[in-house]
Amino acid sequence: MRRVLILLFIFVCALPVFSQAKHPFTFEDMMALKRVGEPEVSPDGKWVIFSVVDVDLAANKKSPHVWIVPVTGGEEREIISDQDANRPRWAPDGKRFAFLSTKEGGSQIWIAEFDGAAGKVTGVEKLTSIATEADGELWSPDGKNILFTSNVYPECTGSPSEEEACNAHKLKQSADSKVQAMIFDHLLYRHWNGYKESKRSHLLVIPAHACVGTAVPGCPAVAARDLTPGDSDAPQFSLGGQDNYAFSPDGQEICYTSNHDEVEATSTNNDLWLVSVNGGPSKKITAENKASDSTPLYSPDGKYIAYRAQKRPGYESDRFDLVLCDRKTGVKKDLTDWFDRWVEAFTWSPDSTQIAWVNENAGGTVIQLTAISPPHDSRPQARSPNSPIENLPISSADLPVAARNFTTMITGSSDNPLFTANGVLLFTRMALDEPDEIWGRAPNHGDVRRLTHVNAGVLSHIDMSPLEPFWFTGALNDKVEGFLVKPPNFDPNKKYPVKFLIHGGPEGAWGDDWSYRWNPELFAANGYVVIMINFHGSTGYGQKFIDAINGDWGGAPFQDLMKGLDYAEKTFPFIDKDRECALGASYGGYMTNWILGHTDRFKCIVTHDGMFNTESAWGTTEELWFNEWEFKGTAYNNRELYRKWSPQLSATNFKTPTLVVHGQLDYRLDVSEGFQLFTTLQRLKVPSKMLYFPDEGHWVLKAQNSQLWYKTVNDWVDQWVKK
Repeated sequence: MRRVLILLFIFVCALPVFSQAKHPFTFEDMMALKRVGEPEVSPDGKWVIFSVVDVDLAANKKSPHVWIVPVTGGEEREIISDQDANRPRWAPDGKRFAFLSTKEGGSQIWIAEFDGAAGKVTGVEKLTSIATEADGELWSPDGKNILFTSNVYPECTGSPSEEEACNAHKLKQSADSKVQAMIFDHLLYRHWNGYKESKRSHLLVIPAHACVGTAVPGCPAVAARDLTPGDSDAPQFSLGGQDNYAFSPDGQEICYTSNHDEVEATSTNNDLWLVSVNGGPSKKITAENKASDSTPLYSPDGKYIAYRAQKRPGYESDRFDLVLCDRKTGVKKDLTDWFDRWVEAFTWSPDSTQIAWVNENAGGTVIQLTAISPPHDSRPQARSPNSPIENLPISSADLPVAARNFTTMITGSSDNPLFTANGVLLFTRMALDEPDEIWGRAPNHGDVRRLTHVNAGVLSHIDMSPLEPFWFTGALNDKVEGFLVKPPNFDPNKKYPVKFLIHGGPEGAWGDDWSYRWNPELFAANGYVVIMINFHGSTGYGQKFIDAINGDWGGAPFQDLMKGLDYAEKTFPFIDKDRECALGASYGGYMTNWILGHTDRFKCIVTHDGMFNTESAWGTTEELWFNEWEFKGTAYNNRELYRKWSPQLSATNFKTPTLVVHGQLDYRLDVSEGFQLFTTLQRLKVPSKMLYFPDEGHWVLKAQNSQLWYKTVNDWVDQWVKK
């Protein structure tokens, strides 16, 4: 009531003043937005800490800081602002939290003392000073240790101090050497945007001394112990999302993901391993599954380990199921084998009776709850006909009963779910017109409400349009979903040019979510209708729909895109079908290259980090399992299929003006793919331009590079479409 009264008072007082007009979204607006990280709830359930990244466009710099908000709602505020501070993680006593900072050079772990009554930080101290840097820190549930990842030299063995000295020495040797050559003896020698440089990602543990953070003189220096020695990445590489490692509730054991197959570049056989916090040999617990097992998370009562698993070896886009492993018996049960969507992030309830998990669904995401019934009870549970929960018997092997709940938490896209001590479910939520904010849902399916409004001030002055879905009949006579975004100040009586966006993956999707790299609102802002199609291969429509793209890259997806655009042109009279430009990155870059040789309907094309020559792309990529699954073999034993879907073989048909964009550090799709395409266009005298980034990988991440990217792309489209 107090908030309502305040709002009414402001409204009445503001009557004589004209309201400020909203303006179209700009790149500068986007850089002014704060980027909210995943929330962490204090052990007493009172506070939520989270990171917020600020972008300084002039300085070309991103700086994370730690913020806090009460679980019950209220004003969010910054509590670490005088240094960069990222990934905050609570100590079990709630009196401290760890965070990552580069304040004194490379990334290290720092400890902040926290006053829970006032919600303030009272002091910070650095915990680690490791030469190979520290990342991904995690506090043990017993409060005694902090686990973290570091890229170390696997040959550095011995005592913790000997390991640390060896790594520091080898790093210095490499930095001081006049020779920068590298020698490889196995594949996956480079990955995404960097060379491995003979290092491996390992899990290290360091005691969390009580004196750290209290400014007590003489705090003993203790070296971190490598818990996963050997010539394997342990934990396995991840592009983000849930950690690939976790502590047991007693703090004595760690479960992590690692792939020990001989040829890593062709294998998705990630396994779960157990190791003592005191070190020693690791034990593999998923040997029976030759596909991926990852993101382990112990139940709070210590009885189970939940994790995500796939079933088909070599297929990174197979369905991700939620699996439960009984720690005592080793028996495993797939809890979601009935559900034809991917399980994304998940979390346990504090009483170990429920798992909340996220899945994509038709352009949005849903948070679902799976109830874990008493392990002795494997019978179907009685329920009323109208109950949203259906209990399913899953086995007679003393495993719990799974339950389904198809309740959508909120529209848009939700992620990073976690429970508070009193059962409040927190998560981040984004939409097409707003980046992540933190939301919460009361226990027992209570009200959903928003906790943070970090970007409300900036967004209140911007004119954006909602995402509008439409459906049509696509390839294979399947229903396919598309989306439309209208420009600001939209007039239905006018004709608008079109930016036709094609997503990457290809096992990805457009939806009601936010992006800083390919932002539909920003593309629409200068007077365009934006159209996006979730073609065959897109996620969120079932595994059969995803699998349809395998071996058919230029087939059904191309048909979907053309049929979807045909439908939009016929259905929406404000679309000017004579002024359309196709834009795409990654697989979207491949598809724009394919479009170049198979239709002249577009006035221009923008192709970013796309595959041009399927055979050379196989030989220059790092994750070979991807190409070898999608094209059903290697480029030398199944050359016919590679050549069937290779855009370069249609080069004599190229006529459409094309902007080529590529980064030197892109090792998923090597920069040579962009160079080959640009050379071909130039020799064919097709109007073309290339934007080359020597310091970017598969994504353009640096602020001023991003500014140049948007300007160059939009100027190119304007040149050919808007005139």
